[in-house]
Amino acid sequence: MDHPEGAGETGDVRLGFDRRARLKFHGSKISSDGGLLLFRELDEVLGLHDSAGGFLRDTRTGHNRLHSLIGLLRQSVFGRLAGYDDVNDADRLARDPVTRQVIGGRAVDANAASASQMGRFETAVLATLDNRTALADLSGQWIDRVHAATPPKWITLDMDSSASPTHGAQEGTAWNGHFGCMCYHPLFVFNQFGHLERCALRPGNVHSADGWEAVLKPIIARYADRHLMRFFQGDAAFAIPELYKTLEAESYFYAIRLRANRVLQGKIAHLLKRPVGRPPKGVKRIYGDFEYQAASWDKPRRVIAKVEWHPGELIPRVGYVVTNMPMEPDWIVRFYNQRGTAEQYLLAHASLRCQATHQRRQAGDQLDTPVLQRHGAERGSASAPCAGLQSRRFPERHGSARRDGRLVTDQPANPADPLPGR
Repeated sequence: MDHPEGAGETGDVRLGFDRRARLKFHGSKISSDGGLLLFRELDEVLGLHDSAGGFLRDTRTGHNRLHSLIGLLRQSVFGRLAGYDDVNDADRLARDPVTRQVIGGRAVDANAASASQMGRFETAVLATLDNRTALADLSGQWIDRVHAATPPKWITLDMDSSASPTHGAQEGTAWNGHFGCMCYHPLFVFNQFGHLERCALRPGNVHSADGWEAVLKPIIARYADRHLMRFFQGDAAFAIPELYKTLEAESYFYAIRLRANRVLQGKIAHLLKRPVGRPPKGVKRIYGDFEYQAASWDKPRRVIAKVEWHPGELIPRVGYVVTNMPMEPDWIVRFYNQRGTAEQYLLAHASLRCQATHQRRQAGDQLDTPVLQRHGAERGSASAPCAGLQSRRFPERHGSARRDGRLVTDQPANPADPLPGR
């Protein structure tokens, strides 16, 4: 890639953020990361990194600053985007023509930041309390800029945790028996487009839902005044009474997995009897729908049970979801199972049905059957846009959803299982 000062040859591809540059084959200037230029063009259109400059503080002293704060931030972010997990490759990337062009400024005509410069930037400048707070809010602010260009008709928040293995004696690292490693245990919230709404880095030995308020409530506040439908998905770790109340108070429709107990299994005892006749050649699914109030809940809530009879298995697989959605049981289970891979019609249908429920609740009426049937018929004609979602596969938890997210238990139903927390 060359950077000529005059007119280029016809057919050259020119960049919008720096029209001096043109792309062509040049044997001495080859980069394997040319795809970053597309992301850099998008960054320029939306002004993502430029906006970050208004929130981050440059704590560097002195006047010999080769690269700007935004340039260093771009090098840090785009390096990860290209697959370089740390700054060990910064010395080589500092000479890469695409990296230099992406960073801009002095890096275009000289070199990008070295490994030592990037190390000081990430461990000193970005590590200050003010900048850590700004970085926590930054992804949400970038998402708002994207939504301002293309406003969504609904938002679906998917909360989950994962393991980040550590090596050495980093502060906060701890042994996690489930993941079987020394790690951090970060908490994430993604939306239906695969965009990270917010996250928190936590010690490796905390509960999966530890600190959920500090992560989720700022997101809820960002969407509070927008005219869109709101949905939430979470596994059994987030089956928390206070979380239910928070979502209900903010008009969120949710589907959250519940762990099995004797009371829940008693509610569907008639579904746990083995079907009469020859075993089915395929999986037979049966759904239960009932109200349930745990001892820690302030009111009864709707619970959907899914019972699966698999060929060659004597005991069924059972899963439970607590929800405030008005849809049919099989639809709610499919909605939960689509965590990270939801299809367009699922959320379009949810938007129609839940909009009707929300309006009638505000009017003080009960949702009647004709309303449900009418909106159910509109599902096929819904045309609300929804991008394909990125699959996010987190390490499997015992007693939680399967690795592919489908609603089944890790162990067959057992009526003798003790009540949790009792």
